[in-house]
Amino acid sequence: MSLRPRKAFLTCAAAASLALAAVVPAHGVEGPAPDPRNQKAMRDMATAIAVTAKYVDEREAIKDGYVPHGMECMTNPFGVGSMGYHYVKQAYWGLLDPSKPTALLYSTEKDKHGRRKLQTVEWMATDGDQDLKTSNDRPSMFGLPFDGPMPGHWTGMPKHYDLHMWAYEDNPAGRFHNWNPALKCPKGTTAPAHPH
Repeated sequence: MSLRPRKAFLTCAAAASLALAAVVPAHGVEGPAPDPRNQKAMRDMATAIAVTAKYVDEREAIKDGYVPHGMECMTNPFGVGSMGYHYVKQAYWGLLDPSKPTALLYSTEKDKHGRRKLQTVEWMATDGDQDLKTSNDRPSMFGLPFDGPMPGHWTGMPKHYDLHMWAYEDNPAGRFHNWNPALKCPKGTTAPAHPH
């Protein structure tokens, strides 16, 4: 590699590292967080954010095959926050690829143009033996284990594992916590889910 491309590469890598420093929660924040010294985890997070940035506009997500799952906002049955609205791309189910999240989660409220705001990126994978008491096939990404196994959240959804990354909305419980305690679903729009 010549000096100029190497310098450009190092400049980009430094910029990505600085950007991820803002993404990775500081010590003391609740919830799990990737080790900032884990270069693969940092690259994978940067990839996930770069690929999903265009989905801030929910029309782009729909155009790319993310389907709004019903009209229900997912809320924790024990009152510990919300996840928002799931837009699922079934073709990405089970892929452990940071550039191919299974679901995009959108805000509980619409903006003045009637659109929802992207908040969370989520990966989902089927629990191989469909037994909630075992977890020997638990996947991981960004150096973090997926949550689960847990029951499906809607009809036909298998027992599964999932991992949330609150890339576009602050989550006081932590960037990789599944529920956001600062969010509430609008009345009459909620679908309770297994608390996982």
